[in-house]
Amino acid sequence: MTARRDASPTSVRARRRRDRRRGPEQCRTGRGRPGGLRIADLAEWAAGVRPTPGDEELARRALVDTVAGTLAAVDGPDTGWTAGSPAVLRWAAVGHVLDIDDVHLPSSSRVSVVCVPATLACGGGSREYLAAAGVMARLGAALDREHDRAGWDATCTVGAPAAAVAAGLALGLDATALATAMALAVPAASGVQGSCGAPDRPLRVGMAAAAGVRAAHLAAAGAPVDPATLDQWFAMIGGVDALDGPLVPDGLTVKPYPCSDALQRVISAVRLLAPLPRDQIAAIRVHIPQSALQPLIRSAPRTGQEATRSLEYAVAVALLDGFPGLASFTDAAVGRPEAKQLAGLVDIRPEPGGIGILDGDVRITVELMDGTVEHAVLDVPDGHPRRPLSDADLSAKVAGCVGPELAATVLTLGWDDAAALLHGALPEGAAR
Repeated sequence: MTARRDASPTSVRARRRRDRRRGPEQCRTGRGRPGGLRIADLAEWAAGVRPTPGDEELARRALVDTVAGTLAAVDGPDTGWTAGSPAVLRWAAVGHVLDIDDVHLPSSSRVSVVCVPATLACGGGSREYLAAAGVMARLGAALDREHDRAGWDATCTVGAPAAAVAAGLALGLDATALATAMALAVPAASGVQGSCGAPDRPLRVGMAAAAGVRAAHLAAAGAPVDPATLDQWFAMIGGVDALDGPLVPDGLTVKPYPCSDALQRVISAVRLLAPLPRDQIAAIRVHIPQSALQPLIRSAPRTGQEATRSLEYAVAVALLDGFPGLASFTDAAVGRPEAKQLAGLVDIRPEPGGIGILDGDVRITVELMDGTVEHAVLDVPDGHPRRPLSDADLSAKVAGCVGPELAATVLTLGWDDAAALLHGALPEGAAR
């Protein structure tokens, strides 16, 4: 990151207010700096992406994870609601229903559930996906907390132009046409945080992906656009400082467990403990920063949905099931006597400080009836770029989503095969 990115929040906000007053003709870079980056530079960067083997592996995992999460939700209401819609809208919407798709932490944007469907819908592969993911991550990271506080949803704000990149490259657009496609996607580049967690949020994600694909097709057909349109929007969101570094800066966090983001680290910490005789557990203490507790509002869940926001249940289910999957968060699973018994032993000890769910460390202490004590401390959850999901855990997640028989197919999917599989499960313009 550059020195300007390390400036205080106050100075960043002041600079952005100044840049917006200056207008796009003085602020083409989004930073108001002479000679800085413009949207044409971002499009040229995307058109020139050349993935490394490490990038290809990130793309492969994103494909597998996104398809598994999509197939796990095909029996939900979104499948019916989107009947008659383009395939890309259906795939992205249904893919976000269970909220188990990956996330780019610096921007809090759900990158793959937008970029994978947009890539597949136009016949693209890993290169097109990675270019779009890199654009989405960079644009999303350029947004500051003012964007969140104003009520915008980063996934939709930057998802539409990112989807235009994936689709545009798959359709063979050059850098100039790619910038046009991004500009044509701008009118749909918005989403509100109020829908997060609501039934319509997946539909908004689907609409963002579909808007990008539609814009790419318009650009491919020669539709014109005023270049200032995108530069003005680029300035409004804050622009991008640099295009060097990894294709997807800071990587993507794969979400292994089908519950709140705030519980991923808790479950990961419990899984670090040595195997314990569950009937001999006398006490469980969880030391956790206060900021990480904000979304965890259910201490005694009665349903599977409530359990996705219960720290007590998360500890219990990690001890019981080892790798909690979708089956661990059903009403029947929550009602298990052994789950209730273990959850009742959990003593939560909040610690002051922090502003986010991953600040500080989580410390788990389990005391057995014979006085034996086991400890685990963890800073980031399984699936975080600094703690990548193991092949075994990725396989367990996929199997939990699609069943053991189909899991073998999903785990070895290529991009063409994935498109065919999704077309079969969620065809364009038809109910399943």
